[in-house]
Amino acid sequence: MSPICKAMETLEEPKKKLLKKCYHCGELCVDNLIVDHDKHFCCNGCHTVYNLLSNNDLCTYYDLEQFPGKKIKTKQSNTYAYLDQAEVAKQLLQFEDGNSAQISFYIPAIHCASCVWLLENLHKMEEGVLRSRVDFMHKTVTIDFDSAKVVLRHLAEILDTFGYPPLINLEQSGKKKSHSADHSLLYKIGITGFSAGNIMLLSFPEYLGLDTSEESMFKPFLGYLNLILSLPVVFYSASDYFIGAYQGLKNKLLTLDVPIVLGTLAVFIRSVYEVLWNVGPGYFDSLTGLILFLMVGKWFQRKTYQALAFDKDYQAYFPIAITKILPDKSEQYVLLKTLKVGDEVLVRNGEIIPADGILEQDSLIDYSFVTGEARPVSKKAGESVYAGGKNLSNAFGLKLEKEVSQSYLLQLWENKSTNKTSDVYFTELILKFSRYFTAGTLIISAATFAFWYFVDPNKMLFAVTSVLLVACPCALALSIPFALSNSMRWLGKAGLFLKSTDNVEKLAQCDTIVFDKTGTLTTSQNGVATFVGKELTETEKSLIKSLTRQSSHPVSKLIYKSLNASILPLQNVVETTGKGLKATYQFTTIALGSANFIGVEENTESLHTRSFVSINGTVMGYFQIGNEYRNDLKKCIQTLNQDYQLHLLSGDNESEKQYLSTIFNNPNNIRFNQNPHNKLAYVQDLKKQHHQVAMLGDGLNDAGALMES
Repeated sequence: MSPICKAMETLEEPKKKLLKKCYHCGELCVDNLIVDHDKHFCCNGCHTVYNLLSNNDLCTYYDLEQFPGKKIKTKQSNTYAYLDQAEVAKQLLQFEDGNSAQISFYIPAIHCASCVWLLENLHKMEEGVLRSRVDFMHKTVTIDFDSAKVVLRHLAEILDTFGYPPLINLEQSGKKKSHSADHSLLYKIGITGFSAGNIMLLSFPEYLGLDTSEESMFKPFLGYLNLILSLPVVFYSASDYFIGAYQGLKNKLLTLDVPIVLGTLAVFIRSVYEVLWNVGPGYFDSLTGLILFLMVGKWFQRKTYQALAFDKDYQAYFPIAITKILPDKSEQYVLLKTLKVGDEVLVRNGEIIPADGILEQDSLIDYSFVTGEARPVSKKAGESVYAGGKNLSNAFGLKLEKEVSQSYLLQLWENKSTNKTSDVYFTELILKFSRYFTAGTLIISAATFAFWYFVDPNKMLFAVTSVLLVACPCALALSIPFALSNSMRWLGKAGLFLKSTDNVEKLAQCDTIVFDKTGTLTTSQNGVATFVGKELTETEKSLIKSLTRQSSHPVSKLIYKSLNASILPLQNVVETTGKGLKATYQFTTIALGSANFIGVEENTESLHTRSFVSINGTVMGYFQIGNEYRNDLKKCIQTLNQDYQLHLLSGDNESEKQYLSTIFNNPNNIRFNQNPHNKLAYVQDLKKQHHQVAMLGDGLNDAGALMES
């Protein structure tokens, strides 16, 4: 029996015993089993957190919930180095006086009571932390700390160590949100509610039909009191409708505010007449009640908008700071906004390229966010790379050709078609309806006036005001925000979030749907590896799995995930960036990578990503990387095909065309190699053909088409 087979046999039995769940996060401990006090941990990170809790007598954390912790991912030691800069700290700190300081971190990972318990006990684990408070609804933790004992960077690293990495965005932290509009609306609701409630109380004698003839002095007094209470409601709370009607008429538009204002004035004038001439009690209770409901409808709509935060700008996707290489070759963390053309920066593995520049060494770049192309792109030293790409290889130097604010990424973001702030479809629908509705109301009122002028002039004013009262579209104005906001709430429960209520109405009119492929139809794993070639033995599978385990390349990760085999201790592992891997195990040499790296001739007509395998110089075959599509995709597309015209636009090549043609009814509606401008033009062409288009995409390369649809 060969040494490899003997090694395999000795590893099979221990493998069965290693399948323990991590005491901290609950994941299976397959490769790195750590045992401490009969407790198993999947990695050093989880073990470190347990030790911190144990040393501070906080292990009741594990009693709150089974496996309450988060798996601790390995972080680079300088991830939060930019927090050492005074300029950054000044922007983030909410309060600083001497050694006392306060900061709020946004923690997306907060999800349960154990998270709150752990974060609110930070002071027991870190001497410099004075207190910490968690806002569970907004997923934030506010920390008061002694800046002489603990620095801001260390606070962020502590949170990261526990599996709660803070999401920091200087641009958003620097913006002071204005709540004046919200407060103004609340003031109006409060005043209207106070007036409406008191008017209804004062109107009880009228409601109950009580005889007030003996106290005749009280009847006009109560009427005057109701009139006074209604004044701030009509002239302050309802002022937005008066302003809207005036602006509409000024621009020669009959908006929906016009009949609302006419109805309000008709009720108010009629009520004032009845009170001043002692004809009746008026309709102040109905008037203030309607305005109150209108105000509440506005508030409900505004709360719905606030629940959907889509106000990110392009800077939210960049790191806050990056390593700048100084002329003396030393390194310094600097803010992105300080970078200039000609500066040299260091982009580490996994970091985002901050601006367009020239590479100083061969690298592998993931442009999926910018272009939609799922496959990483190999770039040679001296070639240009663009902002928004992610480095998938070793750290490389980059000499900037453009400033951050002038990059290709920003040009896509600020494209006039992608930067539209409002959609006028629903507004035009309302204007069209209100124009005819208002005109009809005025015509009927005029006809009523003319009729009763000749028949019975005494009833003329009563009849005209009755028409305006009945025709007042208050119910419509109230139902619009409630209906649309409630629709958005229900769609949100189903996982569909719309940026504005306008899109609710537009979805009902949609007849065409355009899909992006990468990340939309495919899963976030971006693919699946399938082996083509000689049948592999269990030993050979173990060798390949062990080799791919040494690399962070996305293709290596996919191959590693696809193989169900044991891990062998390899020696002499060497990775050539952008080409492949090579290693030895006892007397066996294994290599994995591109055709040139292995030494075979590749079929240049193939559109698939292929990674070839060689064992002891013999080519075993290759792993072909294909897309992994979402569950029930075919069923979903077939259902949509019944009611909609479907299109597919992808930045990828045509490697999946044959498969996708079996799903979509019309292969002519499938387009590949589409850049952002192609996608935008395609949607514009569909709209010129009078189609109502919905676009589904997930990357910046889809932004133009998304906003145009």
